[in-house]
Amino acid sequence: MTKPPKKQNALSLLAGDPQGRALGLDLPRGTIVDGPAGRRTPLRAGARREPLLWVSDEPVGVGALAACRARPALADAGLQAVLLQDRRGLEHWWTRDELRPGSMSDPDDHHVEPVLREFWAGVVPDPEEGEGPDGAGLIAPFGRDWPGLAEQRVALEDPEEAALALADDLIRDGVLPGPRLALIPAGRGADVPTAMGWQGAANHEEDTALLTTVVRSWEERFGARVVALGFDELHLSVAAPPPTAVAALPVAAEHFAFCPDNVWQGSGSIRAYADEAVTGVAHWGFWWD
Repeated sequence: MTKPPKKQNALSLLAGDPQGRALGLDLPRGTIVDGPAGRRTPLRAGARREPLLWVSDEPVGVGALAACRARPALADAGLQAVLLQDRRGLEHWWTRDELRPGSMSDPDDHHVEPVLREFWAGVVPDPEEGEGPDGAGLIAPFGRDWPGLAEQRVALEDPEEAALALADDLIRDGVLPGPRLALIPAGRGADVPTAMGWQGAANHEEDTALLTTVVRSWEERFGARVVALGFDELHLSVAAPPPTAVAALPVAAEHFAFCPDNVWQGSGSIRAYADEAVTGVAHWGFWWD
């Protein structure tokens, strides 16, 4: 099937209009971050560059993401608004040539079930390692076989409202102590990491499009939305988290396949992780070592 032609990158208009007034936006002062054009295209001398994202020059506060996403012009321009967070020692990581959109595949070429099945096969322990924290006890009540996708939940609140509420909570609680507002050309929020060439999970998976495939599915099954990214962190809001421990277990298995460090260096087992970080929890945070 022939894919539709790519829309013009609206960020090119912000180069001469950094506050986005021509697009119907009212942005704070910001900067365009350029990157190599096209997928899998290495940047050679003289090669054309295109805007990857727009980032506010200063940290933003409570309500900033909501004010931006409330503008209908944002979606009309094909832009997604998220927050970016510095990391100590890697301030302004988005300007340090850490973004590699050309190394990503296309999320449309992948399907969530085989992606998670392969992730799972790559992280479950070998049965010869026993029942300790690095053995079968880690993934109980599941075995080495992929347990399958968790069931879809019905959202009890609007996913967009849940995302904006979480953004403000993360700022108030100091989880995002100095976030920048960012605009990325992408058709949906789940596509943001791939569109900007984010490599935060490179120690687990170098092709961020595979992660986007999973987040797309979480958007549809749990009302998840991408709220913020750090150098190696991803924060999602969840409008329909599993309400019970039983319902949370298969979701926790998906999280382990997606980001094993959450369990390996966190709760210690899928069962404990389901209780602590999934059951009724409307913020799914991921960190890759």
